[in-house]
Amino acid sequence: MTAFAADSILVFLETTAAGELAKNSAELLGAAAGVGTPVALVAAPGEHLEAFAAQAAQAGASAVLSAVVESAILTGQLADALQQAYDLVQPHAVLLAHSLTSREVAARFAVRNKLALSVDALGVQRDEQGVIASHSIYGGAFSTTSAPTFGAPVITVRVGSIEARAQGQEPAVTALELAGGTTPDIQVLDLKKAESNSARPELRTATKVVSGGRGLGSTEQFDLVYQLADALGAGVGASRAAVDAGFIEHAAQVGQTGVAVSPQLYVALGISGAIQHKAGMQTAKTIVAINKDGDAPIFEIADFGIVGDVFKVVPQVISALEARKAQ
Repeated sequence: MTAFAADSILVFLETTAAGELAKNSAELLGAAAGVGTPVALVAAPGEHLEAFAAQAAQAGASAVLSAVVESAILTGQLADALQQAYDLVQPHAVLLAHSLTSREVAARFAVRNKLALSVDALGVQRDEQGVIASHSIYGGAFSTTSAPTFGAPVITVRVGSIEARAQGQEPAVTALELAGGTTPDIQVLDLKKAESNSARPELRTATKVVSGGRGLGSTEQFDLVYQLADALGAGVGASRAAVDAGFIEHAAQVGQTGVAVSPQLYVALGISGAIQHKAGMQTAKTIVAINKDGDAPIFEIADFGIVGDVFKVVPQVISALEARKAQ
């Protein structure tokens, strides 16, 4: 039987139907390596497990646990796999992504084991009592830490918030045998990937994001956001006001009631910066704001601000970017 390090951190890694680990896997393992020894769990249909294990080791997992499940989207089975891995490893903490699937897995698992659940963490650290998580709360007004006083904390980490990466390892794989469950579960009869006509990065995992607000004025003029995003190779987001006005679909909403992002670069066009919007993007590494209102709250958190008309400023920015690419 494989022996696991005393300071093991169990990391649940999501997988895709295309045979790849989720894009945030490296940062989760990097976060784990900063506080202990990363042990990865990958649970998926059997045909890709060997590839998943190799990818996890390359991303820094010192050991990999693999479990065959019917589908990578059935959270009941994924929670069962996490339970067996937890019982085997006895980790100091359990890390998961703050994504739709992993959040549900984390909740199921934490309730089963009566463990503390810390959500939407921006990082993890260790003190004399164990692993703790850092958070931005109340719309970003305060920074705080959650420090459970019992058991291993279960922590979901915001995608894009961790810069550290772990050193690659040689694959050391342990296969888990999951017992058949007696609780009725969802049966997946067919799985189809939604077709996208855009080559832009997915918003939640994009390293660069360009967002537009109500200041764009109309759906047609919101096209300026797409133009700058394409020039930067960025994902596209929006404020709630822009979504409510019908400029773009709800899936692009950044903020407290939308998607929380933490990219390397966030560009806000015509966004005033309501506290609900800032809560979803102010952990970006560099924030650039362009707004004609010099008193807009977005300038309070911007690293670089331009007070001006987006319809005059942004075309100049795009021209400069295209000229640089042509050099």
